[in-house]
Amino acid sequence: MSDPTAAPGRRKVVVTGWGAVTPVGLTADETWAALTAGVSGIAPLTGVDTTGLTTGFGGEVKGFDPSRHLGPRQVRRTDPYAQYAFAAASEAMEQAGLGPEGTTGRRTGVLIGTGYGPVTSVGRHLAALEEHGPRRVSPFAQITGAMDSAACEIGFAYGATGPTRALSTACASGADAIGEAAQWIRHGTVDVAIAGGAEHIFTRLELASSNNAHALSTRTGAPQQASRPFDADRDGFVMSAGAGVLVLESEEHALARGATVLAELAGYAATSDAHHWTAPHPEGRGARAAMAAALADAGLGPEDVDYINAHGTSTQANDSAEVDSIRAVFGAHAARIPISSTKSMTGHMIGAAGAVEAIVAALAIRHSLVPPTINCDRPIADDLNFVPHRAQQHPVTVAMTNSFGFGGHNAVLILRAWEPPHAH
Repeated sequence: MSDPTAAPGRRKVVVTGWGAVTPVGLTADETWAALTAGVSGIAPLTGVDTTGLTTGFGGEVKGFDPSRHLGPRQVRRTDPYAQYAFAAASEAMEQAGLGPEGTTGRRTGVLIGTGYGPVTSVGRHLAALEEHGPRRVSPFAQITGAMDSAACEIGFAYGATGPTRALSTACASGADAIGEAAQWIRHGTVDVAIAGGAEHIFTRLELASSNNAHALSTRTGAPQQASRPFDADRDGFVMSAGAGVLVLESEEHALARGATVLAELAGYAATSDAHHWTAPHPEGRGARAAMAAALADAGLGPEDVDYINAHGTSTQANDSAEVDSIRAVFGAHAARIPISSTKSMTGHMIGAAGAVEAIVAALAIRHSLVPPTINCDRPIADDLNFVPHRAQQHPVTVAMTNSFGFGGHNAVLILRAWEPPHAH
């Protein structure tokens, strides 16, 4: 099999740090421990007025104190989504051994994806305008209400003067941000990229809209059982909040500074269905193309994949289409590998989902342990291993993670166990 990293102008991309803020943990390690234990983070919502809403539960981030990561002025000017992103980035940079003095300025970039951005802050500024008039609107409203606020705060803190951007592709935002940042490294634009996704959309508007679109689970009496990917009794996704951030580097940069390499980001592809605002293509056209292209980008075949972290949202249409797409791409091999959705425990973190799930995929490689799909009581495909209820020990060298979003956005990442370059 040819090695795509040998192609001129393409550098190998490795992961040297990760951080996460999720409904089941305030760090990547806490999140991984909860997921592998089958712990659900879904509960009745406490941070938003749910009066009159059909769905009053979700995956909130619990116990998060922004002042542990940001100064008082930063806390005042940042939306919760940006606070989560900053905390995750700080954890990732600390693990990577990169502080403000350790980054390389213009050779470091930041790319943070989000589906909806700072909607909490926008709502707060609108309320101030309506209730108190123009003079009471904060002069920071345009900053806190901007989708690039998370990326800018991170860039300021670490002196990253390379490209600093936001990206929005709905539920694929986090995965796309990681994939696109990897392209910067491959092609020599930067040596280091701080990339991931973040989301906090617990507002009455977002909940009401999603309910009226019949997208959310209404299993009010049993919130922890509401997110049930690949289960015959699924009735919609569960909205959640959080962030996931990776530190990506070129292999040579990481090795030159003596960094610990955690995994290789081997492949990435993005496609669009061009079909419908909320429904996946009925034949999974875009999802299949993204999975096949990501494998080709990594120089791998379907038979090389040992684990799939599925998009698995717990909606009728998505789960069925994803299963069909996996079968189409993987053939008989689909029945031989574990396929799980950690959204069964975290809920759907929208723009953060793909980034957190990339971290989960890498941790599955490092621990030879695959997290479960809880609540999968009646699997929709008897021949596939959805890792129901409990984690499974499984050797994982290559993992695929899928992210499919409203608007027909599809992003697929391939992570692989890193092998040091052969000594010459």
